[in-house]
Amino acid sequence: MNEKTELTSMWKDLHRLAEVSFEEFKTTDYLVDYFKKEGFNPIRFKNIPGFYVELGKGKPVVGLRADMDALMQNVDGKMQANHSCGHDAHMTIVSGVMQRLKKQESKLTGTIRAIFQPGEELGNGSIKVIKEGVADDLDYLFGVHLRPHNEISYPNCAPGIQHGAGTFIKGYIYGEDHHGARQNEGINSIEVGSSIVQQIKQIYTPPTVPASIKMTNFHAGSESYNVIPGEASFGLDLRAQENDVMDEIKAKLSHIINSLATLYELKIKTEIIDEVPAAIINESAEKHLKKAIIDVLGEDRLQPRLLTAGSDDFHFYTLLRPHIKATMLALGADVQPGLHDPDMTFNKVALTNGVNILTNACLNICNVKEDL
Repeated sequence: MNEKTELTSMWKDLHRLAEVSFEEFKTTDYLVDYFKKEGFNPIRFKNIPGFYVELGKGKPVVGLRADMDALMQNVDGKMQANHSCGHDAHMTIVSGVMQRLKKQESKLTGTIRAIFQPGEELGNGSIKVIKEGVADDLDYLFGVHLRPHNEISYPNCAPGIQHGAGTFIKGYIYGEDHHGARQNEGINSIEVGSSIVQQIKQIYTPPTVPASIKMTNFHAGSESYNVIPGEASFGLDLRAQENDVMDEIKAKLSHIINSLATLYELKIKTEIIDEVPAAIINESAEKHLKKAIIDVLGEDRLQPRLLTAGSDDFHFYTLLRPHIKATMLALGADVQPGLHDPDMTFNKVALTNGVNILTNACLNICNVKEDL
């Protein structure tokens, strides 16, 4: 079986095994078995699904991260786990890189470590992996993500993805229900929610940095139309392309919530359900990927660093371990209709491109000229 056929076969297997965040046990078993059969020594994480496997020894230590989880989606009328974000492809690519590098292991000056990470879609899988200790000694870390056609068309690639920060907040309004004919006897939680919507529209940040805040859900009242609801819950989605701007938005939001609670004389509670930092891209790591893209595909296929409003928990590695030089390969794959669409498809030849580029980057850092 040639490499292209093997990659496609693995992708099909992983696609069928789709599992949601922190339930990636069958996926872990499949990949662990694969690496054992190929002569590797995969080491499972102690407290979460996933594992790591490595080649070589000593410094530098180059990490490759593959996210493992799928999304729960309605696919042809059935709710099921579905790989619509390309994580099945990312696992396939990193597995292919390790298989390719094994042939060069005796020449490696350094260590290559593949990290198969659970829970990216929840935004905190990387934090749990960091707690496992496998990132502490990393010098470099590379990620990969398939890109939609309207961002980077196949086979073009970029050496970095400038993801934005994302914060997701759950809020609660605490008041007392009262009679619909006696609105003077209490506060209408729906009106409080409306005030929050209006006030967050007045949050202004530097116009040169893309940012937004919006209410994405609101629940109040019951089937009784003559009762004014005193309690409600709501959700907020905060986005910013830079971490310091996100901090500014959160501070202004806190001021608005406290001011409205005082104005309406009730309690409003908010809690962060999830947050993901903006990308912290290292220029040295990006330079290695840039060279690899040119070596593999030619300079005409190299695109500049990709700016996207999406987010990825990959960037916790550099936020929590600042010594790591990291970047993420933006892999042109003609994703259609788009990421997270239940019917997402992509050009499978991009799998080979991803393997070639990341292999080239690893060998370059470890001072090995690849045998072609």
